Amino acid sequence: MAWDLRGALLKKEERETARLMDFEFRLRARTMRVLAARLNIPSETLVPRIAEGTDDRILRALAREREEDLAALGTILGEATSEAREQLVKELGDPAPYRLA
Repeated sequence: MAWDLRGALLKKEERETARLMDFEFRLRARTMRVLAARLNIPSETLVPRIAEGTDDRILRALAREREEDLAALGTILGEATSEAREQLVKELGDPAPYRLA
């Protein structure tokens, strides 16, 4: 009976990739919730936009809709991302120590 090292590593890679992708998605959704709160927008209108495009695209649309400076919105997004990451790390733990190369 032989143990399949390659199979075990592939299984671990799948599991870790799924876990990291889940964290990434949660981070993006949480970031939009925090951003919505900072801009006094209902999160129900902002969070679904993550399915429509990148954060940059969402920011450009927000800048047009709200007639605000794109750079200022970018700064707010950066702060929202940091806050969202802190919240998720407290809830789920830090995914970084287990990252595969």
